[in-house]
Amino acid sequence: MLDIAEELHRWVEQGRDVAVATVVAVGGSAPRPPGAALAVDAGGTVIGSVSGGCVEGAVYELCRQSLEDGRAVLERFGYSDEDAFAVGLTCGGVIDILVTPVRADDPARPAVAAALAAAARGEAVALARIVGGPAELLGRALAVRPDGSRTGGFGTHPELDRTVAAEAGAFLDAGRTGTLEIGEQGSRCGAPLTLLVESSLPAPRMIVFGAIDFASALARVGAFLGYHVTVCDARPVFATRARFPDADEVVVEWPHTYLKRTDVDARTVLCVLTHETKFDVPLLELALRLPVAYVGAMGSRRTHLDREERLREAGVTDRELARLRSPIGLDLGARTPEETALSIAAEIVAARRGGSGVSLTGAHTPIHHEDASPPAGRTGSLGARGTHPVTAV
Repeated sequence: MLDIAEELHRWVEQGRDVAVATVVAVGGSAPRPPGAALAVDAGGTVIGSVSGGCVEGAVYELCRQSLEDGRAVLERFGYSDEDAFAVGLTCGGVIDILVTPVRADDPARPAVAAALAAAARGEAVALARIVGGPAELLGRALAVRPDGSRTGGFGTHPELDRTVAAEAGAFLDAGRTGTLEIGEQGSRCGAPLTLLVESSLPAPRMIVFGAIDFASALARVGAFLGYHVTVCDARPVFATRARFPDADEVVVEWPHTYLKRTDVDARTVLCVLTHETKFDVPLLELALRLPVAYVGAMGSRRTHLDREERLREAGVTDRELARLRSPIGLDLGARTPEETALSIAAEIVAARRGGSGVSLTGAHTPIHHEDASPPAGRTGSLGARGTHPVTAV
């Protein structure tokens, strides 16, 4: 549910009763990953999505029913050869969706509220919820922060809270969302509980070097993709807030100097659009040695060859140079700044998700590259739609 934290947090702050449907597990070509959520309030207003449209109507009705009777339900939606047009995923995938009420008197409400507030502020937080086990525990929640502090609990055994907090902290460190199984008393033995752990991290960074018209278009696309966008240029006449209204930050500083002092991580993408040797070489010399997700540089193929030679002279190794995406972007035939920004963004998404960049038409590559297999320990076939008892996932 943390993927809709901002709006859902407002609802909770307003005291609304809501029901939340969350994707717990997926199989095959399911359109949304575990953690994707749809919420409905008592007035029938809906936010979010669990399937991209395939089963939203049925899930909406389940949420309305959950608000009325206060009960949780686990529902499986999938493809049926006998009736491909029945409520289900005609793309061939299967999703398990847990629907839980989050009302004012719900035991899970404090933990859910704390996690939603942190995620809405852009802070790191993990939310662990019981999605399989005794009916009275279903939906109970624990929110965990990076410093180990937590809100909520499961109300059974204190060791369960401690164990889940440690496991959720590990999920948060890795930025993972997924399921785990733990005994009711916090051990690996005993009656198992299945928990869904959702991780929410601050937005990844996109740093665009070079305050040109292509950078303005790229800042818009980067913001649309959910990046925290910084535009950096040493020329104050070009690096202005008026020219880059979609950027979160506009920095007037030599690019390599700024990159030395700012924080980056394994999700950061660096786009070098300066297109001038005095900026490019010292910047890329540093960038190619940082543990970031993507480094791309604009320029013609001739510019690229000249840049490579200068970087080698500066001591950059062939292994480091192999990380450089240059000329930047995918071959879309782009000409305008907006088309070029799309080309760059497409390459970033492909690098992040493991895509090939080829057309899906006629290809035999996967559409979704994330691991869509059911969580370890699941048994049974993935069949068509059916209501499952809430005692097991």
